[in-house]
Amino acid sequence: MGSRKHNTAELRKAAKKSTFVAKLSNSPTSPRKMNLVAELIRGKGVYDALNILQFSNKHAAKKMGKLLRSAIANFEQKSGERAEDAELFVSEVRVDGAPILKRFRPAPQGRAYRIRKRSNHIILAISSAKEPGKEVLEAAEEEEILEEPEMKTKAAKEIETDEVEVIEQPETEEVEAEEETTDTKE
Repeated sequence: MGSRKHNTAELRKAAKKSTFVAKLSNSPTSPRKMNLVAELIRGKGVYDALNILQFSNKHAAKKMGKLLRSAIANFEQKSGERAEDAELFVSEVRVDGAPILKRFRPAPQGRAYRIRKRSNHIILAISSAKEPGKEVLEAAEEEEILEEPEMKTKAAKEIETDEVEVIEQPETEEVEAEEETTDTKE
């Protein structure tokens, strides 16, 4: 494996260590409705998100709040720090579709309408504002490991080396004088 790939893999590992995840599977709520609640808390501080969910009128907010408290507990358990001391924020909330229960409802003239009872999976990740991944990134930049090779196209190199010629526009009086001379010749 090349050095660039190795360094990015190390950065990814360091970032994963500072991310704490909670998952909820087969929640019997439509993914569309749950995603509305997820949009409310995405990118917010953990305690701001808890307040938003607590005072939200949506039914899905209760389940999302419970999941957020679970993610906070995961942080406290794995890192050994208190959640109040760390600056935690909701780094990722993903709502995916889960299996759909298909039911039938009687309809007129012997027909049946299909009812789709949708459910979803939720993945909620929280991170601390002071991420160890940033420290690794700064160390790598100091060593200049992550420096990208400069790739320039042939045209870009020509532009840098060529001097730009400035073409001056003739003044309007000279142009008018030239037009008059061409008109008189005709």
